[in-house]
Amino acid sequence: MPTKSQDNGKLVTESVAFGAGYTAMLIWAGSALVASFTGGEANPYWPAIPFLRTDTAGDLAFVVALVSLVVSRYLQLRRRRAAPARPAARPGGLVMVQAVAETAAVLFTAVVIYLSFNAVTHPVTLGLQLTHLLPGPSEDTVRVIALAICLVAVATSRYLRASAPRQSQPAPVPGNTDAKAGATA
Repeated sequence: MPTKSQDNGKLVTESVAFGAGYTAMLIWAGSALVASFTGGEANPYWPAIPFLRTDTAGDLAFVVALVSLVVSRYLQLRRRRAAPARPAARPGGLVMVQAVAETAAVLFTAVVIYLSFNAVTHPVTLGLQLTHLLPGPSEDTVRVIALAICLVAVATSRYLRASAPRQSQPAPVPGNTDAKAGATA
């Protein structure tokens, strides 16, 4: 049985991972806005680090968000399934699949929104490679891939949530059921 300090340490890890993922998503969103509405994505994200382009900072932030939010959600699901009112716990691998699916649904929805904004603000870039870090794929291809990931992630998450064991219902106390029945009759 874990001690209170072990539980507290896991909660701190879960919380820090969520904070890092949330902040990384803000960095990615800011970089996406720069890319959608200006031509300054090659400018430094923060002048104190002159070699870190805004688009590169956004790419790195997306990866950090993906990893951090999966870790945070996994730890949250593990903590919740360990609650004493739960029946048989789910295997850790299944909990990880649910954490990945839920995180992917949120993050790739953001990717679809960003690339859709790009399609509106400067459609000429849809055929260009998504980032200077890789030779491909193009923005329009990534948008379709992100939509497919959303479909699979949302369906997986929905299925896993619906098939999860429910909390046990307390059994009625025999003496109280007769009293309630007589009071309502």
